[in-house]
Order: sequence, then C-alpha cells, then structure tokens
Amino acid sequence: MFGRIGVIALNTYRESVRARILLGLAVMAFFVSLFALVVGAFTLKNAPRVVSDLGAASISIFSLLVAIVIGATSLYRELEQKTLFPILARPIRRGEYLVGKYLGTLLTIAVFVMADAGLVLLLSAGLGAPDSAVHLYRIVGGPLGWLLLMVLVGWRIPTMRTYGVIPWAAGMLVLGVVLSDVAPDERRVVLASSALTLLEIAIVAAAATLFASFSTPFLSALFTLGVWIVGRYADNLARLPVKQFGQTIHDMGVGLSKIVPNLQIFVPPRPLLVGEAIDVKLSSYLGMASLTSLGWSLGLLAVAALVFNERDFL
Repeated sequence: MFGRIGVIALNTYRESVRARILLGLAVMAFFVSLFALVVGAFTLKNAPRVVSDLGAASISIFSLLVAIVIGATSLYRELEQKTLFPILARPIRRGEYLVGKYLGTLLTIAVFVMADAGLVLLLSAGLGAPDSAVHLYRIVGGPLGWLLLMVLVGWRIPTMRTYGVIPWAAGMLVLGVVLSDVAPDERRVVLASSALTLLEIAIVAAAATLFASFSTPFLSALFTLGVWIVGRYADNLARLPVKQFGQTIHDMGVGLSKIVPNLQIFVPPRPLLVGEAIDVKLSSYLGMASLTSLGWSLGLLAVAALVFNERDFL
C-alpha cells in the first residue's frame, strides 16, 4: 500500500514542478522576499526584522496559492486527460490514489517552503553582519556553489533534473540556518513561521483534495479559499456583537467558527515566535498545532476518500 501511495505522490510532485504556474509563483515569492530588502532599507536598524516578517508572510501567502492551484487542478487534469482510468484499473484503491495525490501536493509545497525560507534566512544573515566580508562571501558563495553542484548533478543524472529540486531546497534551508546564526531571533521567527505554514497548508490541501474529489477546479479553488478565509477569522466570527449584527448573524458566525478549522492558531504573534511569551512555550505551541493539523487533515482526507469512492466517472 505504501509503495503504491508513494508512486502516486512522486508522480504528482513531478507533474507539479513542471507546471508553469507553479514556477511563476515560486519566482514571485523569491522576488517578494528580495523586495523586503528594499523595504528594510527605509527602516534603519529594523531591517532584519522587516525581512524576516515580510519573508514569513510571503511564504504563507504563496504556499496557500500553490496548495489551492495544485489541489484544485491535479485530480481534474487526470480526469480530463483520461490518465486516471488506467491507473485505477491497476490494483490500487481510490483512497490510496487520493492520499498519494495529497502527499504529492504536500511534498511540492514543502520543497517550496524550504527554498523560500532558506532565501529569507540568507537575507537575514546578510543584514545581520553587513561589515564582515568573509561572512558575506559565505552567504553568496555557499548557495551559488550548491546551485552549481545541483546543476552539474542534473546534467549527469537525468532524473535529478526533476527530483534534484528536493535536495537543493533542503540544502538552501540548511545553509540559511547555519549562516543566520548572527540573527538568532529572525532565524527563530522564519523557522517557526515556516513550520506553522506547513501545518496550516496541510489542512488547506486536504480541504482542496476533498472539494476536488467531486467538484470542478474553479469551484474547488473557490471553496478552499473560502475555508481558509473563514478559518483565519474563526475567532472573530465567534465574537460578532449581537447589537451590531443581530442574533441571526451572530449565530451563523458561531456556527461557522465551529465547523471550520481555526487557522488563526497558525499565525501567532511575534513574541511567541521569538520565545518572549511567558505563559506559552514555542515547543508546546508547535506540538498543539501539529495535533490540530493532523486531526483535521486525516478527517478531511477520510471524507474525501468516501466521496471519491462513490463517484461515478461514466
């Protein structure tokens, strides 16, 4: 079973990284991270904080877009191109196929997050020690050398032209973590925010998979975006004042806040991320967020599998 799911996941990843829209989103995310340097230049001593905050925000937003695009279109593309039918004709369950598509989507987003987080950490490291020529040489030379090595490996091994992005992104993250030791607070913010983004996107991708199991790409993307918006404001919906909105709207807000995942927990305030919160430890908070993400993801995937099993493709 795990072998079949793994094959579907890798195939989904291969299709996703070749999509032009994904490459466009990745390039836009990198440019937004670089643009944070321009914004930070106008904030004098707060430039590292601006870069880390804007970088973390761009990772979250663009990861959401990637999850919606892949989750809403991947399954429909298989149906439209009739490639789904020979796959399901093999000894593979529909639920296994759906889980494989979901894990392939998560793998693609994880690679995206690692690469973007590595870039933001490197930018923070450059701002943390601007007067050290050796340090700046390491920041520029390390990633450039790693990129050239991956290009060489891809030239010698054809399969690495697709899957080589995975070790390249992981290497970028490792370089960013190691070299950003001069800015420990910003490193903590970027890493914690990236981890929480992955946990949040795991729920969003599961919701996209559920909607894609019975709907069109446009409606799937619309429903998924709606779940994300409501989830981000779940706490506010539960506290709508009766005097201003009326009892009916208040009850609807409370009902929505209970049936959608509370995604607001994945964007905590900065003091918690840097360890300045007294009453909450970051490790405990990440553990709670992980359990929340796991529970919602498994539940949404279970419903998606039930719906997909009952779907008639004829």
